[in-house]
Amino acid sequence: MTDQNDNKAGRFAGGAAWVRGRFVPMDEAVLPVTDWGFTRSDVVYDVVHVHDGAFFRLQDHLDRFERAMARRRLKPAEDRAAIEAILHRCVALAGLSHAYVAMACSRGRPRVAGSRRPEDCDNHLIAYAIPWIDVIPKDVQARGAHLWIAGTPRVPDASVDPTVKNYQWSDLTSGLLEAHDEGYDTAILFDRDGFLTEGPGFNVFIVSGDRVLTPDRGALQGITRKTVLELCDGLGLEGRVAPITREMLDEADEIFTTTTAGGVMPVSRVGGRILGNDRPGPVTMRLYDAYWAAHADPRYATPVLPLDATAGLEAA
Repeated sequence: MTDQNDNKAGRFAGGAAWVRGRFVPMDEAVLPVTDWGFTRSDVVYDVVHVHDGAFFRLQDHLDRFERAMARRRLKPAEDRAAIEAILHRCVALAGLSHAYVAMACSRGRPRVAGSRRPEDCDNHLIAYAIPWIDVIPKDVQARGAHLWIAGTPRVPDASVDPTVKNYQWSDLTSGLLEAHDEGYDTAILFDRDGFLTEGPGFNVFIVSGDRVLTPDRGALQGITRKTVLELCDGLGLEGRVAPITREMLDEADEIFTTTTAGGVMPVSRVGGRILGNDRPGPVTMRLYDAYWAAHADPRYATPVLPLDATAGLEAA
């Protein structure tokens, strides 16, 4: 069992996790090697962040997580209210005011040895809170990320639904390997029809005049992406989802990426092209400032509950 002295003693200093019905330090958060979440990537997940002691758009993330589980026919023992309480307690146990908070539902192991039937598995929830991370480091964001246009095409939407957040990263990882081989920070992928999709863990936007566009295919419907599209209206910008060709990318005034683990992240180079003055663009920075200002909006902020408010969650 856990108590309020655990974090004071440093037990959860590296983060706190919920695995198989109990709270454990991050280095004890393990799964059996036969879990289908590991052997088959048969798992869905979501990530929400905590900024200055409050979750940002927590209900939107829970909505998306529930939709993903329903699409993949996954159902853990915990209902939505319990999942939310577990996320709060993970953050509180770790004593974090800025955190990367993940929730995942894995297929689990089959109750019948050798079964290949998904319904023979007991699905289970995994959750954890660790100190804040940026998928593109802050020093790289400050000068603008350098993106490699991967030769590896994005997996077709008809094969792996990109709107269901999942651990199928083979194509994205191949793109990353290409990017790092060429000395770039990260990659973006096109599909086989020549349309822009996304990068490893982030959505992509292009800016052309007052138009701010993001791909309509091969991409997660990101919560940060959604926030940027909403913010465009208040800034006099036309934000929309649209098909984006290589030509449109090449002619864009600015490019930026978005994700929960980093927010609005500027780009200064794509392939061999230098954008603007090789620094983050003005429209990107307006959206960057508006995005972080939105964290003070009570419509989006959910303060992290103290430990005593989530007592009694752990299984006996």
